[in-house]
Amino acid sequence: MRRTLTALVTSTVIAALGIVGPPAADATKPPHHPPPTPSRTPTATGHGGAVSSVDPDATAIGLEVLRRGGNAVDAAVATAAALGVTEPYSAGIGGGGYLVHYDAATGRVHTIDGRETAPAGIRPDAFIDPATGEPYPFTPELVTSGVSVGVPGTAATWQTALDRWGSLSLAQALRPAARLAEKGFVVDDTFALQTRENAERFRTFTSSSDLFLADGVPAAGSRFRNPDLARTYRKLGAKGIGWLYRGRLGAEVAHTVQQPPLSGATDLPVPPGSMTVQDLATYEALVQAPTSTGYRGYDVYGMAPSSSGGTTVGEALNILEQTDPAGTVPTLHHYLEASALAFADRGRYVGDPAFEDVPVDALLDDTFAKERACALDPDAAAAKPVPAGDVAAYDGVCADPAAPGEEAADTEGLSTTHLTTADRWGNVVAYTLTIEQTGGSGMVVPGRGFLLNNELTDFSAVYDPADPNRIEPGKRPRSSMSPTIVLRHGRPVLAVGSPGGSTIITTVLQVLVNRLDLGLSLPDAVAAPRASQRNTVDVTAEQAFIDAYGAALAPYGHPFAVAGPPGSSAAEIGAVAAIELGRHGRLTAVAEPTRRGGGAAGVVRPRLGP
Repeated sequence: MRRTLTALVTSTVIAALGIVGPPAADATKPPHHPPPTPSRTPTATGHGGAVSSVDPDATAIGLEVLRRGGNAVDAAVATAAALGVTEPYSAGIGGGGYLVHYDAATGRVHTIDGRETAPAGIRPDAFIDPATGEPYPFTPELVTSGVSVGVPGTAATWQTALDRWGSLSLAQALRPAARLAEKGFVVDDTFALQTRENAERFRTFTSSSDLFLADGVPAAGSRFRNPDLARTYRKLGAKGIGWLYRGRLGAEVAHTVQQPPLSGATDLPVPPGSMTVQDLATYEALVQAPTSTGYRGYDVYGMAPSSSGGTTVGEALNILEQTDPAGTVPTLHHYLEASALAFADRGRYVGDPAFEDVPVDALLDDTFAKERACALDPDAAAAKPVPAGDVAAYDGVCADPAAPGEEAADTEGLSTTHLTTADRWGNVVAYTLTIEQTGGSGMVVPGRGFLLNNELTDFSAVYDPADPNRIEPGKRPRSSMSPTIVLRHGRPVLAVGSPGGSTIITTVLQVLVNRLDLGLSLPDAVAAPRASQRNTVDVTAEQAFIDAYGAALAPYGHPFAVAGPPGSSAAEIGAVAAIELGRHGRLTAVAEPTRRGGGAAGVVRPRLGP
């Protein structure tokens, strides 16, 4: 969601930070006249650090952290906390996510898996309605429930990142977002639309209705305040994350999951969940090695499982690398076909590695990619769904085509948010965080100002013992989040990520193809119309993509389906936030120019002149 940056937010951010360097002379004084509100800037170039996100208030907070001496991790946590205020339907401490970090001091890339986990009491039939013996309808019934809520990992991710690579305390990093929640932000069309689309779900719960619908759907241009969240952030900073994982706040989260605060205003069934304080106490954000894929002289780093982003983006790139780019339309054809092949393998092999033997090395093996590329006809689209490859027996030699595959059900929500930061020292963060569905489970923890996730619906809806993404106690559901950092000669050149459910993978992949293969500038690579082939009969595409390339791709046999009804939140694919790192410390921060209302990119020291 995008909204104007108010003078009040700008001044209080500076006063609230309390980090390196003296405050500006007038930072704590209210202005005599409200200064003009800055426009949402999709591209900014300059030096000294950069932030890109979907929201101008959040980007401004991240930039101020950088200006005051914080590093990329400090800015990422502060920006993420601000997105929990302005993008409450997409992210917050009731959810989880994945963070990729490039450490300039060591030249190494690390990641944090902050994915939510299933509680210990979850059952294989958790998504089955006992009254009918059939699965609950996915939306709004199943997503609007306690049973859909996973143990949240966002707060643990923030603390882990700050402990390992940051220079701020958690209290310092949360302070600007707490002030923003207290003073409020200006509602934009996206926030109003998302509230309206989820109004029935919010009315189901007293706490959600009180927060988001107290005076009806907030009107665009009005100010939305969340004093409960401001108090929650301050107390979390003062008490530490133990307040959530081993203390009172955690007990309130577990109680909300087990006994949802029903209003009686709707007839949604709201099956309760089984989460306990012990589930919260045993949660851990995992620091782990990234995936790594060489691509045309670049090294592409992403998230290993439990995310499927790194393996699927990486495998698709390896398949694409088997041929040289040959013009826009042939390259787009190859992109769509490589995506389908990689998605077939994603569905067959990828799950939580604590429970599944995920063949990461095989999926990212160039020999495996060479064999998979045999199924890519340069002149024709394959019949979908295509079958998965055999990771147990491959030699790079083309064989007879296998039998057709099966189309996997896709229940991932299209919400989520992403931010990218870089600092003056060369550290870089790509961070995707989520509460899953737009509005998550629909349940606000009473008196605490944040929504709980519905992340467990990312498990396969029907339990199958052979499915690597089957639901199990303590397991992390497979994700498509794909925060990505690209290096060349050991130095970062690009960081990118996006929301969008399973279309996250194809969005990141298409931006990389646009930039690295087609030679588009990063702003043009982000703005270009998108299509997403996830091993389905039809290619999901934005109308603009169909208008631009549908006729040219028709001879290849690609059938297209429009992404969503015009004007709906599903009509667009992704919402990228990216940073390109050039020579002599020059940074180009890029956000969406129009999708989701347009994003916000900024740099610490903007370049002056042309």
